[in-house]
Parts: sequence; structure tokens; C-alpha cells
Amino acid sequence: MKVVVIGGTGLIGSKLVGKLNEHEHGHEAVAAAPNTGVNTLTGEGLAKVLEGASVVVDVSNSPSFEDEAVMDFFRTSTTNLLKAEAEAGVTHHVALSVVGTERLQGSGYFRAKQAQEELIKDSGIPYSIVHATQFFEFMKGIAASATEGDTVRLAPIKIQPIYSDDVAATVGRTAVGTPVNGVVEVAGPDQFQLDELIRKGLAAKDDPRTVVTDPHALYFGTELQESTLLPGPDAHIAETRFADWLAQQQ
Repeated sequence: MKVVVIGGTGLIGSKLVGKLNEHEHGHEAVAAAPNTGVNTLTGEGLAKVLEGASVVVDVSNSPSFEDEAVMDFFRTSTTNLLKAEAEAGVTHHVALSVVGTERLQGSGYFRAKQAQEELIKDSGIPYSIVHATQFFEFMKGIAASATEGDTVRLAPIKIQPIYSDDVAATVGRTAVGTPVNGVVEVAGPDQFQLDELIRKGLAAKDDPRTVVTDPHALYFGTELQESTLLPGPDAHIAETRFADWLAQQQ
């Protein structure tokens, strides 16, 4: 089975290509990204890379998180991709998205992700959408987005982060399986309070910033309820614990 991975040279994409090409799967996974000559925004290289493909996995992300730019990225690239897939006879479209996307519509980024998901659902191509909780690796970005001077303001809401390797494994299993025509959720094994989690992460890196607990602190432009970022009861629970991952980073 030929699987084309859009965003195949990024954090998740490169891991996914490696896992799919391992002997246990025995599939041909092809990394597609601007640096391999495939650009979903312009359509460059799409028809060629999709020749003979059964599955397309989209783990690409917008280079800009500015409201208008991110909406344009997901709308344009997803529209171009789905059109090319229909012409190539692709029979399964898999996309990586975020747990809680539909509850985070105060954020321009998540409005764009929701638009992406709607395009996929309306395309007529059998699909699976994987909703992952935030990656361990993304905690640095969360801290940066909430920093003012030496202070990091975060709400004491619950979060259940996951290791990127475990996300890639779940996306891989979904890609070689039967389309679910719905959403699959995956999360890490442990729940934390977001402010406490970032406090631990900064302390482990000897980062001098102070984390301030603020119930009204915004998360990428939107205010959160306590369980906004948590998966539902049917989520697949991955194995890697944050403490173990953090220890490996030292």
C-alpha cells in the first residue's frame, strides 16, 4: 500500500514515515512537503506524488498562526489536496487534528482546524480524523505564548498531554486500517493542571520564568473551561509518561 504523508518531513510526519516503512507494516510511505517538491498551497507536485496512492495522511501545519493566514492555509491546502486525491482515486484520507477543536472556536487557529475537518467530512472521500491531545514537545510553545516579561500566565485547567512518538503510532495504525468516517481520539496516560505541568517543565530546564495561576488566562486567544482540552471516555490511551519523557530530555 502506498501512503503519502503530507507534512512528512516535520515532527510527526518524519516519525510516521519511519514507522510505516518499518517491516512490521511493509507499506511504502512517501514524505511530501515543500522541501520534497510538493506544495499543497500551490498544488505543485501533488498529482505526481499521489500516483498509485491508496492513503493520504495530512499532518501538515500552518507556518503562521495569525488568524487570517492560518485559515487560508488550511482551507486552501485541504481543498487542493482533496481535489487531487479524488482525481488520483485515493480511498482513505487521514488528518491529524486536536482534541477539543470544536470547543476552542474562540481561537483563530482552532477555527481553521474546524474548517479543515468540515472540508474533509464533505469531500466524499472515506476519512479518519485523529484528535490528539497536545504533545509533550509543544509545552515549550504553550509557555512561550503565555509569557509576558518573566511571567507565564496559565489557567488551572486540566490537560492530558502525549508523546509525539505515540501520536505517530496511532496515526500510522489509523492510516493502514479501515476508514472510520469519524474521529479517533488519543491522549497520554496522565492528567495534569496546565499551570503545574508548565511549572514542572520550566523547573526541569532551570528556566527562571515564574508561572502565575490565572483562571482567566487565554490559551491561544481563547478562555478555557476545566475540561476543554481533555479527551472523551473512548480515547485510546498511550503509554509514555511525561515524567519519563522529561527525564530523557536531561
